[in-house]
Amino acid sequence: MSFRYAIMEKKIVQDLRDRALEYHRHPQPGKIETVPTKAFDTPEDLSLAYSPGVAFPCLEIAQDADSAYLYTGRGNTIAVISNGTAVLGLGNIGALAAKPVMEGKALLFKIFAGLDAVDVEIDETDPKRFAAMVKAISPTYGGINLEDIKAPECFEIENELVGSCGIPVMHDDQHGTAVIVGAALLNALHVQDKAIGDVRVVVNGAGAAAIACTRLIVALGVKRENIVMCDSKGAITRSSQGLSAQKAEFATSRTDVHTLADAVAGADVFLGLSVADVLTPAMLASMAPGPVVFALANPNPEIARDTAMATRSDIVYATGRSDYPNQINNVLGFPYIFRAALDCRATVINETMKLAAARAIAALAHAPVPRQVKALYPGENLTLGRDYILPKPFDRRLLSVVPPAIVKAAMASGVARRPIIDLSDYGRQLCRFVSDSDKALKAFVERLEV
Repeated sequence: MSFRYAIMEKKIVQDLRDRALEYHRHPQPGKIETVPTKAFDTPEDLSLAYSPGVAFPCLEIAQDADSAYLYTGRGNTIAVISNGTAVLGLGNIGALAAKPVMEGKALLFKIFAGLDAVDVEIDETDPKRFAAMVKAISPTYGGINLEDIKAPECFEIENELVGSCGIPVMHDDQHGTAVIVGAALLNALHVQDKAIGDVRVVVNGAGAAAIACTRLIVALGVKRENIVMCDSKGAITRSSQGLSAQKAEFATSRTDVHTLADAVAGADVFLGLSVADVLTPAMLASMAPGPVVFALANPNPEIARDTAMATRSDIVYATGRSDYPNQINNVLGFPYIFRAALDCRATVINETMKLAAARAIAALAHAPVPRQVKALYPGENLTLGRDYILPKPFDRRLLSVVPPAIVKAAMASGVARRPIIDLSDYGRQLCRFVSDSDKALKAFVERLEV
């Protein structure tokens, strides 16, 4: 990097820092607030909202726990919970420092899916105690979104909570990422005219997100024997020592691969959830014709976009960054997954529901894009192809298309406690959130543009 370029980069980062701090501080600190949903103008209103009127719904709920969905906001409320041990690319910065991220997640739930979300930061790193705390507060919420919890503790925590809380629980860093990767892979292989059952896949990284992504793409049709997973030591093989149960699940039986370079030679797909610049141009050049590269390390991908495009003209390339085409963005998934799970009162978010979400998101990218969406992305070609394999986050059709598919899957797999018979009507009803959410969305976008 030249000295001049380094100075420019420093100025860009400083400008972003200044604007971000201003955004979070003014006109009031934070990004979410509580807004009353009932009248509160008269003494009678207050007597109904609190004492003595509040006693009656309390007694109803004491007799029938499900009536909480009738008399409280539980059925539309998500807890966004973290201990701050793996925050974005910042690492273990602690529970309090994670709060801006959790508030931001709560904001996204509201503006994209009309869900009320509350951030909960828990200063506890012991997985058993953390899980016990979350379980203890779970009656407050309709669903729990776990966030930014490091591996392997995140596996233990989620396993303990899923099913035991009686409400949907999902660690979005794992499963939200997996759903969007799955959707992107389906479309990338469509663009490259490759069958999912035939492709060879290299997964670089063996953390929580990598494990979840690999499990999901196997469920979508990738053959386990066609996968090589690598960690910082190289290819994970059956002869590797000291493997965790999660890594051992994807240890390859191949004896001819030891390094990442060995693994990617002739591979069709590279899925990176690791660190910057580990995929070299020579490695990319060694991949099969029509390669798919998802370089998801943040903020800098496993291979830079300009380098990748200069190396291979036949590539489909995606990152986790918003400044490039094909962003693998969890916001395409988690608001709609939880919207559906709460609406049908699913007890869990299972594999069937995740697969339905991935397929519905992928299918939407095949449909013509409305003019209003195109206006938000001037200069971009929003037709399924190398630079458009996923819908855009501001494509409001996601709300009416994805949740019905997930609800259908929840009902088919027997986890929906409140079946929704007319899914077409349900999709139309979800559009009522769009107008209200779009007001918030418009305000959000305008603030970003200031």
